[in-house]
Amino acid sequence: MSRIIFTLIAVVSFSAALPQWLDAQEGSSAFAPTVSNKPNAPGKAPQGMVWIPGGEFSMGASTNGHGMNEMPMASNDAGPIHRVRVDGFWMDATAVTNDQFEKFVKATGYITIAERTPTKEEFPTAPAENLVAGSVVFAPTDHEVALTDHYQWWSYVKGANWRHPLGPQSDIKGREKYPVVQIAYPDAEAYAKWAGKRLPTEAEFEFAARGGLSGKTYVWGDEFRPGGKWMANTWQGKFPVKDAVEDGYAGIAPVKSFSPNGYGLYDMAGNVWEWCSDWYRPDYYKILVDKGSAANNPQGPDSPFDPAEPNEKKRVHRGGSFLCNDQYCSRYIVGTRGKGEVNTGTNHLGFRCVKLVSE
Repeated sequence: MSRIIFTLIAVVSFSAALPQWLDAQEGSSAFAPTVSNKPNAPGKAPQGMVWIPGGEFSMGASTNGHGMNEMPMASNDAGPIHRVRVDGFWMDATAVTNDQFEKFVKATGYITIAERTPTKEEFPTAPAENLVAGSVVFAPTDHEVALTDHYQWWSYVKGANWRHPLGPQSDIKGREKYPVVQIAYPDAEAYAKWAGKRLPTEAEFEFAARGGLSGKTYVWGDEFRPGGKWMANTWQGKFPVKDAVEDGYAGIAPVKSFSPNGYGLYDMAGNVWEWCSDWYRPDYYKILVDKGSAANNPQGPDSPFDPAEPNEKKRVHRGGSFLCNDQYCSRYIVGTRGKGEVNTGTNHLGFRCVKLVSE
């Protein structure tokens, strides 16, 4: 999906057309225990980061639906469940915030993709009136709608960018501790390089999100609201008409608004989707399983492919967002996956960084 054509399947990350093998994953629901490496951190933590010990774990989610309109359940590209080993690493305790990203911009003069005017060379078939800087924004509908046409709640908004997440009428004043959004993949990559870090692989993200647990539905356990407590920023009410705000937050919440997971990481489910470094392919887990042994620090496939949009280059999203709900998208389930065209940001997409000891 390009930011001008904005074929929004790439943004909302659903897989309507799936290869046949995804419907028959024999034995894929069996999780084995997580075997963590020694938990002691190798020295003082970099500012704002926590130590993730690494180890071997079962990656993915039990898949019994197509990830759309049959929720809550995992999407079919989240299987087969497979064994993976990752080395220990440091990870940002929270998603990168507006004030952190602003420091990067002030230090480097960086201009995000959403702030750049698209060119005719980039989009030769786009009408001239569409060649305006902006990004993709969610807006609730004013009445109940069928959940088969996401264009009803997503649109390309002129002037939407990280400083103005919902368009030129919005800003981030007073939202310094909120996750930065409207960030395309190259923007996140540029920040990470400046900070002396990098973006996490999908395997690193999931290992960290599980917090040492194995086979749980959510990053905190199997019950969505243990003891009636909200554990993540998600959507309540009728989607996409009205968020009932039962969890206390309409839209994005400040970082650290909900309890951390077992590794001390915040918002590894809900709030905002987060970029991972892997190219997206729905069959990548099957490729790993066919190799016959636990994958060691998998980096993702060599090239992207999404059968829904084969010409678009997509990277993996993880974690779900404040828009996830049990009516349409429950990607706050740990192990589930999202995807997005690399040059497209949205107002529910951010990132966090990692750093190896040797980096």
